[in-house]
Amino acid sequence: MTSSSRRQFLHKVATSSLLASFPLRSFAQGSEVFTVAGNGIAGYEAEGPSGVVATETMVNNPYGIVPGPDNALYFCEVDSGRIRRIDLRNLRLSTVAGNGEKGYMSESRRPLETAFSAPHEIRWDQQGNLYVVERDAHAVRRIAGQTGLVTTLAGNGEPGDSGDGGQGVVSQLRQPHSIAFDSQGNLLICDIGNSRLRIVSRETGIISTLSGTGKREATPDSGPLTGTPLLGPRSLDTDPDGNAYLVLREGNAVYQLDLRGNRLQRIAGTGEKGYTGDDGAAMNATFNGPKGIAYSRTDNCLYIVDTENHVIRRMSLTTGIIDTVLGSGERGDGPDGDPLLCKLNRPHGVCVHNGLVYVTDSESHRIRAISGLLS
Repeated sequence: MTSSSRRQFLHKVATSSLLASFPLRSFAQGSEVFTVAGNGIAGYEAEGPSGVVATETMVNNPYGIVPGPDNALYFCEVDSGRIRRIDLRNLRLSTVAGNGEKGYMSESRRPLETAFSAPHEIRWDQQGNLYVVERDAHAVRRIAGQTGLVTTLAGNGEPGDSGDGGQGVVSQLRQPHSIAFDSQGNLLICDIGNSRLRIVSRETGIISTLSGTGKREATPDSGPLTGTPLLGPRSLDTDPDGNAYLVLREGNAVYQLDLRGNRLQRIAGTGEKGYTGDDGAAMNATFNGPKGIAYSRTDNCLYIVDTENHVIRRMSLTTGIIDTVLGSGERGDGPDGDPLLCKLNRPHGVCVHNGLVYVTDSESHRIRAISGLLS
């Protein structure tokens, strides 16, 4: 991103009035895509006290991405194990946790000196604590917002399938990939290696299986959460109304979970592998290994990372219609500009924040932002 483009982007973020603050060109859907972090090279550059310019430095296979309580953007790098922060006021990038090595310690007092093993997603709770789900440490850890103390919430660092009915910290997970908080503050975990969706009680810390049987079997179109198999429960997000939205990687579908009513319902994807269905009913669309999802209250839509198709798709929960909002369907790196001409390289993470949609273009080693979708 040039200095001029960076100033324009920062102006957008500051005003949150996208169309008024920047004269969009006549791209498809009236939107535009920008790189906000990463220069396309995998790696790590030592940071000064004020960080480094996000668009001029290296990032390393970014996955999960979320806004923080300080209005900054946070993402995790699966290859380096680092958790990084983009100050959206000046596009400075800094590291807040992770020493660049793989490892597991159940407790640590220095986040920047702590090893994390393949963090896939991160989440903030309402108290300002940061949670990290680690695929290769088979655990979920919490970084206390006030003290920086790193503790384990779920998983004991060893792969397995045990612990239901007991404290999450002594349970066993197997390659967990995704986490989200429900409307009651309980933590949901995609325990993908065990084909389960697990839940840790906010009040007691007790872990249990919410859905999934432990068997890799096809998920029916509808049924109770309890006792229903889940085929590749890869990623999830929640809304304030007691629903969760679950992406099945091998199942190539999206399900709405009524957490209070103990029901699940397929809402997108036929289960077949492909890239079809845009501008039609999401129920008739096909996906190819989807690996990320974000709920947007602003437009009542789901943003779905269709990873192996190298695109980001949007499903309206109001109309049930699906379309592509980023990616050409070809694997590559950009260019910025028209979102439908911008090639992506196995994206994984997506979030919506202050009128922009942010995407981790994982194997292009960039963070991209789309403007003009929510205006």
